[in-house]
Amino acid sequence: MALAQAGVGHLTLADPDCVDVTNLPRQLWHRGEDVGRNKAESATAGLARAFPGLSTEAIPERVDASNAEGLFRAHDAVIDATDGVATKFFLSDVAVLTGVPLIYGGVLRMQGQAMRVDPGGPCLRCLYEAPPPPDAVPTCAQAGVLGSLAGLVGAVQALLALELLSGAARGGQGEATLHVLDAVSILGRRTRVARAPDCEGCRVTAIPAYPESPEACAT
Repeated sequence: MALAQAGVGHLTLADPDCVDVTNLPRQLWHRGEDVGRNKAESATAGLARAFPGLSTEAIPERVDASNAEGLFRAHDAVIDATDGVATKFFLSDVAVLTGVPLIYGGVLRMQGQAMRVDPGGPCLRCLYEAPPPPDAVPTCAQAGVLGSLAGLVGAVQALLALELLSGAARGGQGEATLHVLDAVSILGRRTRVARAPDCEGCRVTAIPAYPESPEACAT
């Protein structure tokens, strides 16, 4: 929504899931009557109501090894709005392979973070190396997600995307900025992230396998 408000002309939304009543507090483009409807289709309909001049496309399917490369190459930037840790690493690998910037974001309990993965800059594996084991991080249902914090992280992701699309970004020089937001202290901090010399993610040459196992939460 923040991108549409800023004048971005086209948005593609991909999601295989359906709207659940628990999504309504933090996904404002859905309405009560949309419960049970595909999320991508519901969201694009909501955006069309609010922004009649906006071009949108709904893809009611999972972004995986079969379609990720084509979807990335068809767009100027990709925003990660997934809730699985392993999926975030998958998207980072595809961003490195295609050279299309990815704006990563995640929320768990009372903390959120965001970082742009630019061509030539550090990827998500430079930061964390590998996803944690599935049982090492609680699920969203177990840990809980604060809707207002998810919205704040999404706003930061939108700003990082707009910085890129406007030509004001200065990333990709071997460094990136990790933005960490804390809902308890209501403070944020920035950490410089350098490209790791031996990072396997930065040397991706083929689309990685999509994670099929149940995933930990990082909405």
